[in-house]
Amino acid sequence: MIGHYRIVSKIGSGGMGEVYLAQDTRLDRKVAIKFLNQEFSKDADKLNRFFQEAKAASALNHPNILTVYEIGETDDTNYIVTELIDGKTVRERLSHKESLQLNQILKIGVQVSEALSAAHQAGSSIATSSRKT
Repeated sequence: MIGHYRIVSKIGSGGMGEVYLAQDTRLDRKVAIKFLNQEFSKDADKLNRFFQEAKAASALNHPNILTVYEIGETDDTNYIVTELIDGKTVRERLSHKESLQLNQILKIGVQVSEALSAAHQAGSSIATSSRKT
């Protein structure tokens, strides 16, 4: 258990850390928890960038952008809790030996473009409103 999250199983790992499937016992939903590796957590610049990106992402609400629920620390290990997205990653989809159909490639491109546009617009709004204060 990490707070009110019950760890179920490991679902992946990468350069930043390991990702686990967990159950949010308060809201009765599945979530993903990424625990940052110690090397990443000990680098103040990388850790600060990670938290800034998590804060920025948590301010966005878009179907093509992962929802951040929480960031925290337990036993000197930093973590981020996000919505759980079932399915293959874009990297997995693109790495398959069979080629994607053009309409599938275009659909992925549109989704990525919409997410980037929403993030850019939110960033512009934040920058504009902060200049007014």
